[in-house]
Amino acid sequence: MTPRTPSPRGRRATILDVAAAAGVSRQTVTRAMNDMAGISAGTRERVQKLAAEMGYSPSRFAKGLVQGARISVGLAIPDLTNPYFPAFASSVVEAATERGWNVVVDDYGHGTGSAADAAARLAPQVDALIGYLVPHPDEAQALMGRRPVVALDSPDADTAGGISFDYHHAARLALSHLVSRGCRSIVFLDSDQGGPSGSRSAAAAAVAAEAGIHLVRSQAHPSAAAAASAVAVHMAGEDRPDGILAFNDLMAAGALKALQESGISVPADCAVIGMDGIPLGELVTPELTTLSLDLRAVGRAAVGLLDGLLTGTIQDRSPEAHLTLRHQLILRQSA
Repeated sequence: MTPRTPSPRGRRATILDVAAAAGVSRQTVTRAMNDMAGISAGTRERVQKLAAEMGYSPSRFAKGLVQGARISVGLAIPDLTNPYFPAFASSVVEAATERGWNVVVDDYGHGTGSAADAAARLAPQVDALIGYLVPHPDEAQALMGRRPVVALDSPDADTAGGISFDYHHAARLALSHLVSRGCRSIVFLDSDQGGPSGSRSAAAAAVAAEAGIHLVRSQAHPSAAAAASAVAVHMAGEDRPDGILAFNDLMAAGALKALQESGISVPADCAVIGMDGIPLGELVTPELTTLSLDLRAVGRAAVGLLDGLLTGTIQDRSPEAHLTLRHQLILRQSA
């Protein structure tokens, strides 16, 4: 029998495509791909050969249903040295463990690693993927095929599901508070790494323009040390800011250090607001005012969404498969 090409170019081959090409039932393909009894060695070999030629590999989720294996979830994280990501990762592990799932973590943000590299490493091992995948969420979904990907902070991604954050809401909370304190020259201390930086920066700029707020964007590597250096430069100039909104709490901590070393009183001379709400904010002096996310809730939402996609209670790429979460302004001593 000459196998026919069963699917349009670019579409991942399915079990039904292999069954049609081999002239056998779906159950026979399942038996062949899982080395189960009940079919001849010749049929098994023919089906496996066709599957390889067509680029078909069985879903690990479906394989788990046949073999009784536990579901394995990939978790792609860009930088576990940033306190935000361990807090998020622990919530994913907690929620996944409650379901009896395994979690495989890939920390890709060091050296020349990328989200696409992480997805390529995880794809052969897992049934589904959760992660911060900018700028490669669509590539990650392509690598995973029909297995679901839940992308964090990638609102335009063509993934099975996603969780985004309402940065316009966050910017309104922060900038309104700074203005209410009398701040008139505000710096948005931005990351220079791309990704979510663009969303946060664009939201801050748009909200400032709407409200007639003077906002200056300053970029630095998203670390405390780099942020401190950038703020020191601003404080050495003639047009000193009297308010700082930082890309994340780690950069805000660096800003506090630079202000202290420059002899600038916080919040009297310059108020500082961070973003993310990691525990670090309560350990610095003064304690950090921040736009906080409930990271435990974010992780549990991602796992819950993935559960729905795996079981079919949530349809792939449906409105229900994409959630938008909001920050809360936590007022402390720095603003």
